[in-house]
Amino acid sequence: MKANLVTLALLVCGVAASAAAPTYPPHVIGNSELRVLPVNAAGRHYQLSIGLPASYGSQPDRRYPVVYVTDGYWDFQKLDAIRGSLVFDQVVPEFIIVGIGYAGENLNYGSLRTWELSPVPFGNNAESGRAADFLQSIESEIIPFVEREYRADPGHRVLSGASLGGLFTLYSLYAKPGLFQSYIAVTPAVVVGNDWLMGFEEKFVQGGGQLKGRLYVTMGENEGVGFISGILRYNARVQSRKHPGLAYAFRIIDGERHAGMQMESYTRGLRFVFAPFAPEQGPGLFP
Repeated sequence: MKANLVTLALLVCGVAASAAAPTYPPHVIGNSELRVLPVNAAGRHYQLSIGLPASYGSQPDRRYPVVYVTDGYWDFQKLDAIRGSLVFDQVVPEFIIVGIGYAGENLNYGSLRTWELSPVPFGNNAESGRAADFLQSIESEIIPFVEREYRADPGHRVLSGASLGGLFTLYSLYAKPGLFQSYIAVTPAVVVGNDWLMGFEEKFVQGGGQLKGRLYVTMGENEGVGFISGILRYNARVQSRKHPGLAYAFRIIDGERHAGMQMESYTRGLRFVFAPFAPEQGPGLFP
């Protein structure tokens, strides 16, 4: 009987303690906003993660470069984490981040992203291969929205993405030259569609196309052999073209695989594309 009373007392105390357990607010990224766009003609419902510079509120007459990044549900936080350190070191100007994602809860990002990030059908997803539609949405819906709602510099747009997002970044470079001024293609999935991008690039050049702007491409040293072989073929192709208006850099991130190489890639990519506009060209605050 005594043992049962003790057990009951402990249970009551446990329930009381549980009921009184404090709750804490979720962590929120500062200077950020979520903006949901109307469902477009293709039935896509986009949500934009907007990261504003620290000075945005105090310098109302200033316009900022914009870095657009695909897979915003993953990569927006990466760029936001990187930006502050680069700005502090004065190796990049302050810039707005726009992460492109989807509105809704409990979404299957893996399935959704194949619709728009690959220019050709990919895997077993019959709905994939709609990169042209996605790029049109960016040009006609997303960019106008950002440049209407925020103090974005229309002459300084950067497109970035990783994996399929990197493939989409390279596709955009050839499909809509001049829509962006700089590109960061992190571990791009060049092998999709049996190197489809290489044929697209060839048609671009044979048609008299010339690349302009700044392009940064990376791969991880320890990624799959077949995957990185496609990136190496693309790198060799771009280097052989010698586009006079293109500033190009390629880097292998040593010791890293497909995901682990992305933070360093974005860091170095942002430094490269913003190099001409870096506030501090010297050794920085701590030589």
